[in-house]
Amino acid sequence: MTIDVYKVVKKLIGKVDPIGETQTDDKRFENLKAMTKLVDRLIFDIDAIAYRYKNNHQFSMKRASEFASKFITDLGIVE
Repeated sequence: MTIDVYKVVKKLIGKVDPIGETQTDDKRFENLKAMTKLVDRLIFDIDAIAYRYKNNHQFSMKRASEFASKFITDLGIVE
């Protein structure tokens, strides 16, 4: 499923790598901004789970928090 979601997002956002042609690169820069905004929102959501459930005693909620926290830590983002 993850790969399918990735393919859909890539198709929706469009190409992001510049090619050295101004008009094309302007469009791709807008695509890059859209992609980074999406990633920022996704990371925010993951971080919220890490924080919100870190002291929860229910196994599934604690597990989600720990998984999210490890993901954020592995990215090198300090809380």
